[in-house]
Amino acid sequence: MSIPTNNIQTTDGIARLGVENGFTVFEYDGERIRFRAPYSLERYTNVKEWDHGYLVVDAQYRHNTEPEEEYIDLEPVLHDLYINADRFLDPIRKVEVSHA
Repeated sequence: MSIPTNNIQTTDGIARLGVENGFTVFEYDGERIRFRAPYSLERYTNVKEWDHGYLVVDAQYRHNTEPEEEYIDLEPVLHDLYINADRFLDPIRKVEVSHA
């Protein structure tokens, strides 16, 4: 689901990744995309790599004391939401973990 947000506008090329109420949340330039996260995901701790929609991240799960490496591909998510992936992803230069 893509939900416009008026309170988070990032036009500096930096997107935010976080977890909220069982969903992974990806925010950039006033757009908020949410999709179901694994049930035991507590938070993302680090973004290791960003490559035009493909993320390598460290994630903290309830069942493990150490973060685990995870992979997120946003292109199929954007496609399913009828969002032009190239147009949405091209301006993003960096992704940071949101701690809000």
